[in-house]
Amino acid sequence: MQKIRKDFVYKSGERCPELCIEPGTIPFLRYPALDRTGIVKHLFTTRLGGVSKGIWESLNVSWTRGDDPEAVRENFHRVASALQITPDDMVCTQQTHTTNVRTVHACDKGKGVTRPLDYKDVDGLITNERGICLAAFFADCVPLFFVDPVHRAIGLSHSGWRGSAAQMGEVTLSRMNEEFQTRPEDTIAVIGPSICRDCYEVSEDVIKIYRSSYEERYWPELYDDKKNGKYQLDLWKACEITLLHAGIRKENLSVTSLCTCCNGDLLFSHRASKGKRGNLGAFLCLK
Repeated sequence: MQKIRKDFVYKSGERCPELCIEPGTIPFLRYPALDRTGIVKHLFTTRLGGVSKGIWESLNVSWTRGDDPEAVRENFHRVASALQITPDDMVCTQQTHTTNVRTVHACDKGKGVTRPLDYKDVDGLITNERGICLAAFFADCVPLFFVDPVHRAIGLSHSGWRGSAAQMGEVTLSRMNEEFQTRPEDTIAVIGPSICRDCYEVSEDVIKIYRSSYEERYWPELYDDKKNGKYQLDLWKACEITLLHAGIRKENLSVTSLCTCCNGDLLFSHRASKGKRGNLGAFLCLK
């Protein structure tokens, strides 16, 4: 039986998100700010509590990384049980580092878990229908959660370095406004567990894209120049700047302090594992 550890390495004094260990369910991470809305269920998986073996140990929720499909299926069942839903309620992204956001309806339920996907190139999902669980997948990239308690709408997006440079957070909010009249100032937003600035070294071609995407006054907050053609990029700060600029109130924004790469034995990290890994999952559902 796998030992459940609690010694995550947080990057600041605040323990954000919280690790939850509840009898009869998988260990998972959650954000109190989303719970306080009272209208959603959500969680972010760790790599603990599943049945996968080898490099996918143990709660891998990816069908595409070579894991045993039966193990992945059981892992999805365990996530669903923790959320008190079924796998048929889930709808998945099909991530290719775009800023494409899809509106999800009841007819989409099960896609990517119990039914084939019939769409591609979708890195964000939004809905205002109850009982649909949005699902997106990660192993260093940034999960973005959105809850509009006024219009009872939600969004969940995958934002890697390309998506973050292309303002995926603002794009998701704009789509929620178009579809559901969501106002950023009413929205509760979360920047979830992902790779931290200290762990994320990038080359100058990436930084040039960020310089063209963000005003020069933000550059010192976004990256450190190592003077050797390499830089330490802060995806958390990039997403934070984007969301605040889009109109999210600072008091309504939770920014992670949990790095996937610093916690490679407890969270899947592409960089820490050199690509030999499974996927973490973010799940968000209107009650």
